[in-house]
Amino acid sequence: MRTADIDRDSDMRWDFAGPADAVPLGARIIGYRQVGGAALDLRVAAAAAVTVLIEFGDDGLTIDDAVGRRTVGGLVAGLPLEAMHIRAERAQCIEVRLSPLQAYSLLGIAPADLGRGAVALDELWGARAGRLREQLASASSWDERFAVTTSFLAQQDRSSRAPDPEVVEGWHRILGSGGQVKIGGLAESLGWSHKRLWARFESQIGLTPKRAAMLVRFRSAVDGLLADRPAAAVAMDCGYTDQAHLCRDVSIFTGRTPGSLTTHYLPAIARRRYRAWGRFFQYPEASPGR
Repeated sequence: MRTADIDRDSDMRWDFAGPADAVPLGARIIGYRQVGGAALDLRVAAAAAVTVLIEFGDDGLTIDDAVGRRTVGGLVAGLPLEAMHIRAERAQCIEVRLSPLQAYSLLGIAPADLGRGAVALDELWGARAGRLREQLASASSWDERFAVTTSFLAQQDRSSRAPDPEVVEGWHRILGSGGQVKIGGLAESLGWSHKRLWARFESQIGLTPKRAAMLVRFRSAVDGLLADRPAAAVAMDCGYTDQAHLCRDVSIFTGRTPGSLTTHYLPAIARRRYRAWGRFFQYPEASPGR
């Protein structure tokens, strides 16, 4: 796997790298490491993807979330995640983004079981997580680290855990509409009862269709807010009834107002990480803390 580029920021504090070639399994992956200056300090909100963050330096990651404060070597965060604070003194990280459809077969845990807080990799993969971190630490290049990570994920693949086709189609409709699909008619159009779709969606995606649509729309709105567009215009484009409706959703997912989002969720390192996702993948869901 070839590295697309290594992007060192202007003050020489962080390196970011992404693969030049398509990543197996449909995953998206970047790497970043601190080469000097301030420590890693990120506030992360829920996303329309499952995030796997692996720290392969010496210190691990200190996280504060709905579960409490703890230090871990890596984590998985699902769609139900509540706001989380991540810190590390000298971070060296691989970050993987998976569609919840992929995560259902790759991670060995039902998305519904990821819950409101992060799950430590040691809890998820046991001793294999430690061996993965050791391999990443001993790798001599980002190319090698990306290859190690994708190979590890491929070994976890259990296609028998794939979501139902109706859940897959429902998720694609929600994502494709930016969260503005008419949820009331979704079950009928898929040939399922409302009760069945809600139960299967929650177990296989981690959220009900209604909550999933709220999340996808919120992430679309955040991109507009971070591009310095007026909140009223963002609310209209994203299908909110008014700006107050947008403010309520931002508060639900971040505990902040739209005006304070940039201050609290995008310190310098978060801005660089945000740009790295966009640069390497033109990733439309990139948002706070991403």
